[in-house]
Amino acid sequence: MAQTVDAALGGAREPGGGGNRPHEIGQAGHRAGVERLLASYRAIPRDATVRLAKKTSNLFRARPKNSAPGLDVSGLGGVISVDPDAMTADVQGMCTYEDLVDATLAYGLAPLVVPQLKTITLGGAVTGLGIESTSFRSGLPHESVLEIDILAGSGDVVTATPDNEYGDLFRGFPNSYGTLGYSTRLRIELEPVLPYVALRHVRFHDLESVQTVMARIVAEREYEGDRVDYLDGVVFSRTEAYLTLGRQTDEPGPVSDYTDSAIFYRSIQHDGTAPRTDRLTVRDYLWRWDTDWFWCSRAFGAQNPRIRRLWPKKYLRSSFYWKLIALDQKYDIADRLEKRKGNPIRERVVQDIEVPIENTAAFVSWFLDEIPIEPLWLCPLRLREPDGYADAQDSDAGVRGWPLYPLEPHRTYVNVGFWSSVPVVPGEPDGAANRRIEKKVTEFDGHKSLYSDSFYDRDEFDALYGGDGYRRLKEKYDPDSRLLDLYSKAVHRR
Repeated sequence: MAQTVDAALGGAREPGGGGNRPHEIGQAGHRAGVERLLASYRAIPRDATVRLAKKTSNLFRARPKNSAPGLDVSGLGGVISVDPDAMTADVQGMCTYEDLVDATLAYGLAPLVVPQLKTITLGGAVTGLGIESTSFRSGLPHESVLEIDILAGSGDVVTATPDNEYGDLFRGFPNSYGTLGYSTRLRIELEPVLPYVALRHVRFHDLESVQTVMARIVAEREYEGDRVDYLDGVVFSRTEAYLTLGRQTDEPGPVSDYTDSAIFYRSIQHDGTAPRTDRLTVRDYLWRWDTDWFWCSRAFGAQNPRIRRLWPKKYLRSSFYWKLIALDQKYDIADRLEKRKGNPIRERVVQDIEVPIENTAAFVSWFLDEIPIEPLWLCPLRLREPDGYADAQDSDAGVRGWPLYPLEPHRTYVNVGFWSSVPVVPGEPDGAANRRIEKKVTEFDGHKSLYSDSFYDRDEFDALYGGDGYRRLKEKYDPDSRLLDLYSKAVHRR
């Protein structure tokens, strides 16, 4: 049955009037959260490393143990306010995208880029990067940030914009992973959205064709005469790959539901004789990957039809799978099971990398030959280069672009995501598969995200992730090294 417009947008729109809107905490609530944060900062001993006091994380690398109290961010998880006329929102740093989307959809608006998992926070997506199917036209989440309040390692809360005295911190904050400070408030741009997304799943039988068509869609923003608002893809094998093209629409009609027994990534597969089409509410489209954590829920048996019938629907979401992962990491459950079966333990290969689009087919082909993991996710991206970008490069701050993750302007990249594990080969070094991937990504003029295990030596890491520029920011905004530095935080060492 077709849903109403309000239901498709995630709830009834709030009429004008005084007071806070649903999901909005207001300025008073925000000030209380910041005061709580600052009080917790002052309570941390001077010789202890400052960290967040949070039990959950979307990082896959180990978090260092620290017995000192952490920063209290419990009051920084909401939307402060939405301005539907300016199409902006003031949002606390620990607000999840699930809560942010619910607040903005009430006005028929959405963030320009909504990362795929509900529990990713806005602050996390900015300081740790994020990507989604609008990134081919809207870049990365930090590019739609207008200003940020940051608790720096020095203990000061500063408001950073592209062109004020803290412009160097504004541009150095993305990909700093909390090593320069933590965001308390971010003002972001929003865009209008329609209630539904019409999908078209186009099959390809070779990787080169995927690359060619993807590049053409990025350039033209259409495919066979139809507008393309959303673009990503899945590679199942060298001869089976798909691009999913989304178009916003307000035309009423039936919609699919992938929050229960049906599995989204399986729905895109077909024999290629004709494109497969589908329709989702805009909210369900934004969270289409969360129900099964892309395809990673299969590791827990959640895609087995017999198990899925018994699996409570409220636990079909990434936040619950994270709890299972945490238990595995704490008790080495998976390795113990493999040893009991007489199998080698497994190396975790959980990564997102970016390569220039012209190198996509070659990288994926190499990956399929060398690393026994499938499917793979594809998501093209380009820097937005908004008005004023060139001026910002020559600002007094002396910072060009986004120095800790330096993508080239006017160039299209493709994110390739792969999330699984491979058997450890006796005699190979720790992290052997990840090391091979890192080397190949660099050969193809790419980068990898730092949310999971990395194995770079210091010189290579500095060349890829900011180097001397990062150290200048660190000395300026964390002069007493209260926070870990980026290399210490991101790179796996044993």
